[in-house]
Amino acid sequence: MTDQPEDWTEPGAHRIAPGIHRIPLPLPLDGLGTVNSYVLEAADGLVVIDPGWYGHRTEVAMTAALRQLGYRLDDIVTCLATHHHWDHYSQAYAWRSTLGCRLLVGREERHSITGYRTDAGRFPNHAPMLANCGAPQLARELAHTPAPESEVGVSFGPPDRWLDHGDRIRLSNGEIEVVSTPGHTRGHVVFHHAGSGLMFSGDHILPHITPSIGFEWAPEAHPLRSYISSLELVRGLPDSVVLPSHGPVTASSHQRIEELLHHHQGRLDEICDEVAAGSATAYEVARALRWTRHNRRLDELPIDHQLSAVTEIHAHLDVLSMLGRVSYVDRSNVRSYALSG
Repeated sequence: MTDQPEDWTEPGAHRIAPGIHRIPLPLPLDGLGTVNSYVLEAADGLVVIDPGWYGHRTEVAMTAALRQLGYRLDDIVTCLATHHHWDHYSQAYAWRSTLGCRLLVGREERHSITGYRTDAGRFPNHAPMLANCGAPQLARELAHTPAPESEVGVSFGPPDRWLDHGDRIRLSNGEIEVVSTPGHTRGHVVFHHAGSGLMFSGDHILPHITPSIGFEWAPEAHPLRSYISSLELVRGLPDSVVLPSHGPVTASSHQRIEELLHHHQGRLDEICDEVAAGSATAYEVARALRWTRHNRRLDELPIDHQLSAVTEIHAHLDVLSMLGRVSYVDRSNVRSYALSG
């Protein structure tokens, strides 16, 4: 693998291996300004993994980077999305019409993609979960919070084909294999290029942060269980260079997976301590903990991040219950926890 710029967000086409380049693209988000897209050469044209958020800035950045490589936008024949979040999927969906390229994404993403409705308000499927977490007021706030301008009019809809675990996509230099890695979303996949020892990890393995889990339109019941199982699945593959969606290229998938598993083990212990101290619901635990590297309180977070924080605690408590470390009772549709034994 060739050297990468010190600043991973530096625009342009950065060579990873023969026929494979990384292209950072701008995002209209606070705190997350860039997504890595990957361009791979195939016999019939270009394959692009995670081509960013729908909009003019994305097309300008991609056009300029492809020009460095001697290509144009209409050389793109296939877009692969690691998952359906808009910073990975929406530009690809738009290009189905404007470029005529095809779009493929993991089959289990169908729950959030086909069920999505613009007239249902923000996160309507999370309201029952938040009530069960002891946070009905947060559900009411979310229902009355308008979508940010960056989300209005985003191109979104079903793909041309669903991907399944074990599917393969031919390239000019070998092939990539689809590995199903639910957790961050229900249908998240990574792409393994065994011939080059590369792993296009999407948001499953990120170098500096732990990805959110279950933050999607139609979340599954046990996202942390799925995420940990997916980490263990990928740990069973040969150690690979990680090509993440956000952050710099990372040398070892195995090392980063160990760090992520260690983080979640520490979080499980921390949550147990809060339950022992008297926090009974997922919402109470989330209020007792500190969030982000700035150690913020829950109510200091943006409303979307509060939702993610409470539901992640809910997912951790689910794993603790599965492990027998906590027990719970449901009263009036609110789940309360206590240490087992």
